[in-house]
Order: sequence, then C-alpha cells, then structure tokens
Amino acid sequence: MQQDVIHQIKKFSAQHLSEVIQYRRELHAHPELSFNEMNTSTFIAVRLKEFNIPFKKGMAKHGVVGLLAGKNPKKRIIALRADMDALPILEKNKVSYCSKNEGVMHACGHDVHMASLLGTAKILSQLRNEFEGTVKFIFQPAEEKAPGGASIMIKEGVLKNPKPDFILGQHVTPELETGKIGFRVGKFMASSDEIYITVRGKGGHAAQPQNLIDPVLIASQLIVSLQQIVSRHASPLIPSVLSFGKVIANGATNIIPDEVKLEGTFRTFDENWRNEAKAKMKHLAENLVYSMGGSCDFKIVESYPFLKNDERTTQNMIAAAEKYVGKANVVEMDMRMGSEDFAFYSQHIPACFYRLGTGKKNKPVTSVHTSTFDIDENALETGMGLMAYFAATA
Repeated sequence: MQQDVIHQIKKFSAQHLSEVIQYRRELHAHPELSFNEMNTSTFIAVRLKEFNIPFKKGMAKHGVVGLLAGKNPKKRIIALRADMDALPILEKNKVSYCSKNEGVMHACGHDVHMASLLGTAKILSQLRNEFEGTVKFIFQPAEEKAPGGASIMIKEGVLKNPKPDFILGQHVTPELETGKIGFRVGKFMASSDEIYITVRGKGGHAAQPQNLIDPVLIASQLIVSLQQIVSRHASPLIPSVLSFGKVIANGATNIIPDEVKLEGTFRTFDENWRNEAKAKMKHLAENLVYSMGGSCDFKIVESYPFLKNDERTTQNMIAAAEKYVGKANVVEMDMRMGSEDFAFYSQHIPACFYRLGTGKKNKPVTSVHTSTFDIDENALETGMGLMAYFAATA
C-alpha cells in the first residue's frame, strides 16, 4: 500500500513539476514585503480554487487557509504551512524571473515554500478519495517581521476549527543538495529578539573632544561590553548569539554627532536565560553610558521563541522520508541560530520543521538573505511530493 502511494505521488510530482516551477517563478518575480502580500494572496487563492479546495482569505491581513477533506475527514487533522513574504533586498540575479519589484526579493525561499505547498495541494486534491483525514493548508504572511504572522494567525484561530493533530513546515537549504532532506529532533532553531539602542551625548567639532560627550566612542565601548553578557554569563550548554548589524552615527570626519543608533539581535535556546540576558544587557547599557557622561534608550522587541520539533512527530516524518527519498538522502541537522516564526506553532501543537535541499551539485552555494540567492528548481519535485506523502500517510 505504501509503495503504491509513493508511486502515485512521485508520478504526480513529476507531471506537475513544470507547472509548479512556473508558480515559483511568478511568485519570485512579484515579491511583496511582510503584511503587504495582497497580490500573493490572490495568486494562492486562484490556484486553490482551480484545485477545488475550499479556502478562507484575510487571516493576519493576507493569509490564506485551505481545507481539504479526504476519506474519514475527522480521523486526523494535519496542517501544512508555507510563508509568503519577501525581503527588502535588491536582486542581482540575471534570470527571466528576476524580481520586478525593485528593492524587494524572495531571498529566503518563501516563493519555493508557497509553490511547493501549492503542488502538494494539487496532488492531494487528486488523491482526496484515497487518503484519510483532513489537510489544512496554511499560507502565512509576515514570517520575516515581528511579531510574526504565525503569532497573529494563531490568535485569530488558525489552529482551531478544526484543530490540527500536528503541523509540518519546510525551509529551503542551499547547503543540502537537491533530493536531500534534513531533520532534527527537539530544539532546532533559536529564539530571536531585536535590540534598539539610542546613545545620546553632546556633539561638536571632532578636534575639540574636551568639549564633547562623544556618543560614537560610548557606542563603540557599549558594543564590546555587551558581548561579555554572552561570553561571561551564558552557560556553555546554552548556545547564544548577540550581534549588531546596524550602526548609525550621522557625523563626518570632523563632526561628532549628538547621538548614535544601534540595532542588533539576540538569540538563544533557553527562555529563562533569554529573559535574564536581556535584563543584564539593559542594566549594563544604562550604567555604562551614564558612567561615560551620556544617556541611552534601550528597547527590546521580543520576536520569536525557540523552535522545537516534537520527538514523536519528527521521528515519524524521518521514517516516512526514508521511504520516500531513501535513507541515504535523509540527514541529521545541527541546531541553528537562525530564527523562524514557525516556532509559535511548535509551542502550541506537535510540530516538525524540516529542511529541503535546494543546492545543485558542483555549483557554488549562495546563501539565503543575499541578493544572488537562487535554487535548483528540481527541488520542487521533492518538496511537493514529500509533503504530500507525509499528509497522505503519516
């Protein structure tokens, strides 16, 4: 029976690949930023209507939720999720499907996630009389922007009526070759908090430091000192990262500004340490800046919790993946300091978030969140088929 299902799904995946590639290219060419996915939402709704899958639009502004009943629809409820939003990046790829929205790009593979899930929906719509249970398709906006579309959709009831027994999500991974799938049981991806600091001093002529309170110097000292929170207070058993990616000091070679703005991120895998570390950072910042004659505003925007893969669900998915793609193509992943708002789902119901290989053999790897990110589109055949197999048999 299992082999028959695998054969059917692989046949449909191969048949639909060129169509799903076109879905991906259309979505890639027309990316939309978080909470602005209006046209993306319409594109998804049109496809679900073509597949004769009932759906609802408008959750978390532009989310789309489809519901496909198989045989015995109440026997089990499975949720499958894809994120929809793009990033504020100017694409540099020279391809026919390059972004037409200047400064916006699907540089994290959400176009792949959506196209893959649409392919999965089409396959399952063709098998609706052959699998048991109900499949909930969650097309979720705003994964890239706090507070995260997942948290809003959960508040608006996406995990109710009907409540899923578990939820699955996949993410492109260029470090893995096409055809390979990566899993990790338990804690997988880190929590994420955004840090915004304004350091205020007294600006003036750079040649007269005795008359100034230099916020550039203070901010520089602060960045270095804050690293001690991680290097000297965190347990070596709890991975933690503190990084600052944006520093704005609008002075000049001979002008010291009145203030400097810092923006960074803090990531970890333990909620108690997460809260303790943020309190220590705030205390250190305020006291250090004050001791150097300045003042500061220290703001933390809480983003996503850590992502945990339910052990039983994930082990079941690993076993199913080994049947579908072969044991040699299923790999164990390390914990990752990247964050994902799929974590919100994992805090509410059993969840499995896994990695889809999208890299091409013997081709240099281009990382996500870069202006030249792209994929081996053959990965879509594996992406849609494997998720359909999970939904039909798990």
